[in-house]
Amino acid sequence: MAEESTVYIGKKATMNYVLAVVSQINAGSDNVCIKARGRAISRAVDVAEIVRNRFVQGLAYRDVKIATESLPGHDGGNANVSSIEIYLSK
Repeated sequence: MAEESTVYIGKKATMNYVLAVVSQINAGSDNVCIKARGRAISRAVDVAEIVRNRFVQGLAYRDVKIATESLPGHDGGNANVSSIEIYLSK
């Protein structure tokens, strides 16, 4: 299987990530993975829906993975953070 292009979602504007996903697809990639953690999960879902409905016709969800990651917290303990991976393919 070919290596997938990955777009990590953060705090920037949603359309910045939409442009990144569309650029990956226009560069010839058939599969794109959108990854996000915590509060950025809703932005990742928005990016996937905007790309599918407005910019790239024929793009479909191949897989969606959700998980919980344990990260070191500020107080020395561990904090559980939700994460999502959205796989899109032509």
